[in-house]
Amino acid sequence: MKKTEYFYKIGYYIGIYGTALILLWLGIFKFTNTEAAAIKPLISHHLLLSWLYNIASEQTVSNLIGCIEISIALAFIIGVHFAIVRKIAFIGNSITFCLTLSFIFTTPNMWRNIEGIPITDFFILKDIALLGIGFMSLRKP
Repeated sequence: MKKTEYFYKIGYYIGIYGTALILLWLGIFKFTNTEAAAIKPLISHHLLLSWLYNIASEQTVSNLIGCIEISIALAFIIGVHFAIVRKIAFIGNSITFCLTLSFIFTTPNMWRNIEGIPITDFFILKDIALLGIGFMSLRKP
């Protein structure tokens, strides 16, 4: 095995398990009142998601999102050994992080200007890398 292949393989597994850890952690946190309240402004202003609050409580919506994030995390872990599960993880990951990245555009006052530099809430920007990891997951080293 070439050195570059070896390092790619290490990077691949760090990316997969790291993404799974982040999704698992965030998914568990969605079951708290604090996180349910924190995501409400993001969800309630989103064209595709705001309707959820018409049929479910703030906490139930957050719990649902948490279950989805935990499921994707588990699919990444199991997908290391099973290609079909890896594809399911990729689809769930892609939908999740495309939606969360779209919050930058759908949530009022998300952008601010500080000393001439436009900034946003940087916690959402991590989703760019996590979306990329999902695409990488399709090809196992």
